[in-house]
Amino acid sequence: MTINEAQDEVIEQFQDFSDWMDKYQLLIDLGGELEPLADKYKTEQNLIDGCQSRVWVQCDMTEEGHLVFTADSDALIVKGIIALLIQVLSDHTPKEILDADLYFIDRIGLKDHLSPTRSNGLLAMVKQIKMYALAYESKH
Repeated sequence: MTINEAQDEVIEQFQDFSDWMDKYQLLIDLGGELEPLADKYKTEQNLIDGCQSRVWVQCDMTEEGHLVFTADSDALIVKGIIALLIQVLSDHTPKEILDADLYFIDRIGLKDHLSPTRSNGLLAMVKQIKMYALAYESKH
């Protein structure tokens, strides 16, 4: 599945709900489905700067050259947000991730319904994922 197909899938998921309380619940549910991050990856190096909550993102490259992200957070909604980003961006090449236009964030109204600090955290998560992609891209 391409990044855009994954984004369209997310947009579809959120279109099922008109009320933002339901959408927040969907985010919380998505976060709950996220595999717990192993404690060995909950390091300062994997902690995202700019998030009010604690968010850790681990990035590994597969033999096929795809980046796989795992993450965790101590806040339910934030965990749901990082789960969405992983759903869209994980298991793609660094170039695909760097070239991705993450239009789903605006289309589902996420930025408009987050507090300013959560919105900054979302941007920090996207930036960190793109930084991982850039690091792996420059290595290969």
